[in-house]
Amino acid sequence: MPETPTTGEPDKRIRTDLPHTARIWNYWLGGKDNYVVDQEVGEEIRRLHPGIGEYARADRQFLRRAVRYLVTECGVRQFLDIGTGLPTADNTHEVAQRLAPESRVVYVDNDPIVLAHAAALLTSSPEGRTSYLDEDLRNTDTILAQAGKLLDLSRPVALVLLGVVMFIEDDEEARGIVRRLMDALPTGSHLVLSHTVTRPDMPDVDEAVAFWNEHGTPRLTQRPPGAVAGFFEGLQLLGPGVVSCNHWHPAPAPGDDPVEEVAMFGGVALKR
Repeated sequence: MPETPTTGEPDKRIRTDLPHTARIWNYWLGGKDNYVVDQEVGEEIRRLHPGIGEYARADRQFLRRAVRYLVTECGVRQFLDIGTGLPTADNTHEVAQRLAPESRVVYVDNDPIVLAHAAALLTSSPEGRTSYLDEDLRNTDTILAQAGKLLDLSRPVALVLLGVVMFIEDDEEARGIVRRLMDALPTGSHLVLSHTVTRPDMPDVDEAVAFWNEHGTPRLTQRPPGAVAGFFEGLQLLGPGVVSCNHWHPAPAPGDDPVEEVAMFGGVALKR
């Protein structure tokens, strides 16, 4: 059953006069939870980097495939999804509970826009549970304490960090956050992480990110693929490793994934 979030007064924190990453992402995915300011910036970024829409789709497809793999191949039944983003098709609990109805999912985000739509994340199969926490990624102790009310943290948990660590600018702080969260989870847990990358052969991505950081909020930090792989240090990376999100166990359905790499890399790893 769903756990109702404490919403407070989220509308006072929502700025509709400034473009916001969650709404722009929603716009690229074809959603309706965005404003003209988000559409304008989204289109300018698309002009600078025409393939940007594929990043959003690749990241969502990566989430769907990773959750499906963890449920069916690894027996995972608990998920801690931090940096949830606006609800869309095939959210973590929908994928997991479709395959294993008893699955439990805790969503975490400190974005008032996401909080305003959290009810869409709190549908659940009768056998399973879902919950939503209004919390900042940096507050790892609070997240773990609150998540532990729904999840059994003595049993394996899949920590899902899709496109969220890139909003932590300092490298050591970012790695420390991931490390603290994984250290608190037991053997048999998994890390699912994606991150925008910078590479010499993708200069238009750098230009698009620079435009975003000048006009949008929150600012994001690109990292080279090797630095993204560093977030999995001490864990056993599952094949094919840290790769373009659309190359991680690509689905066989025609048109589901573009062939070319996107500048959003991800991977899945096991804690032994």
